[in-house]
Amino acid sequence: MIKNERQYRITKAAARRFSDALKANGTLAPHVDPSIARASVEAAVSQLAELESQIAEYEALKSGQLELVEVESLGSLADTLIKARIAAGLSQKDLGARLGLKEQQIQRYEETNYAGASLARLIEIANALNVNVRHEAVLGATADHAERLLSRLEGQDFRGH
Repeated sequence: MIKNERQYRITKAAARRFSDALKANGTLAPHVDPSIARASVEAAVSQLAELESQIAEYEALKSGQLELVEVESLGSLADTLIKARIAAGLSQKDLGARLGLKEQQIQRYEETNYAGASLARLIEIANALNVNVRHEAVLGATADHAERLLSRLEGQDFRGH
């Protein structure tokens, strides 16, 4: 995931390099086994697709096109907070100023996906970014519990109405 403008520039440059390498594919040495050459091209295509996906997501966040992000687990909360900062048009320095923290602290939090942040700090950051998190906890989750939950959810309208 691209977290800031510096990473965005680096990712764009890497995507250009992969794209250029794919365009120059015909210049492989003649002694390279065709299956190895094919695997190499497929790996580059896959990597380019991943980079382009990250670039598109970052650009959508920056432009305000992406407003709703699904949080599938508490583990993905850090990504959501980072995406919310980007979507709000805030730099790490701006968010730090809102929270009374230095830019470097926000950089450390984001670099480690908020691993060292307390729950109170995460709530404070979510509030500063106007992030509302709704999540259903399933206690003692077993296959039987999951089936009952799914049957309860069937037919419900999840569009917020």
